[in-house]
Amino acid sequence: MKIQLSHKFEDIISLENLLEAWREFLRGKRNKRDVQEFSSRLMDNILLLHSELRNKTYKHGKYEAFNISDPKPRNIHKAAVRDRLLHYAIYRVLYPFFDKVFIADSFSCRLGKGTHRAINRFRTFAYKVSKNNTKTCWVLKLDIRKFFASIDHEILIKILEEYIPDQDIIWLLKKVIESFYSTEPGKGLPLGNLTSQLLVNVYMNKFDQFVKHKFKAKYYVRYADDFVIVSKNGIWLESLIPRISEFLNRELKLKLHDDKIFIKTLASGVDFLGWVHFPDYRVLRTTTKRRMFKRIKEHPAPETINSYLGLLRHGNAYKLKRKIIAE
Repeated sequence: MKIQLSHKFEDIISLENLLEAWREFLRGKRNKRDVQEFSSRLMDNILLLHSELRNKTYKHGKYEAFNISDPKPRNIHKAAVRDRLLHYAIYRVLYPFFDKVFIADSFSCRLGKGTHRAINRFRTFAYKVSKNNTKTCWVLKLDIRKFFASIDHEILIKILEEYIPDQDIIWLLKKVIESFYSTEPGKGLPLGNLTSQLLVNVYMNKFDQFVKHKFKAKYYVRYADDFVIVSKNGIWLESLIPRISEFLNRELKLKLHDDKIFIKTLASGVDFLGWVHFPDYRVLRTTTKRRMFKRIKEHPAPETINSYLGLLRHGNAYKLKRKIIAE
């Protein structure tokens, strides 16, 4: 039996938790008009939200949609302030529990993780498999097609029920999950919700556990919908592709991105999380490079330049740093 969440519905909807969630939500948003409007009658709004949750009359509001390029175009959906406050309240209770459930090598949207630690973990695995670059190291890289838009609500709720015995919490999570759909009802989570970041990791944990325990894949790293398995045996990696595809389709109703499946040796260069990795070094991906110089040209502010100089510290980019400073 899986470990169970000990917290109750009351822990999420309590005034104390809602007020703490508000303090966390407020960071960096004080000057936003919708936040100021909510803040002007803060206690009235929080008491009303608390009452609706306690009486089970709460309904999630609509979303405001807008597009960003990050680097590819993404459709972001922003919830109303009261709903985002609730997302924070849910996250405060559920994240510490689920973070202990996740495997160590899942790196997206987790405290103490992130892209830089993911690529460093990948490098550590590559050194181990290649015995410090003396043996051939093979890498299988895969990507899930339309990841957020493909999350199946029914499957997600069933996974949550395996860990959460309190049916009132499940009721609340259903309200959040079912407040949005992408291509058809019952599909998709909104990019922009704090809860979505946690829920996609809960969803993909089923796959992470499958890879680690069924395949006994010691050298596996996942960041959101991008993942790699490192091995000395390229034939074994190739044999995993149909099994991975079948599991994702059957258990999670997800599909691999056919154009983004590859098996390569590390010596030939492996493109993962914005960097092309080689045995002794990593270089910035060409498209990332172009995007970086375009953004610096459009926004030549010190914070933009310093942000990219910080990024370049994680690879072999001495010439790029000099070029940025010179410009």
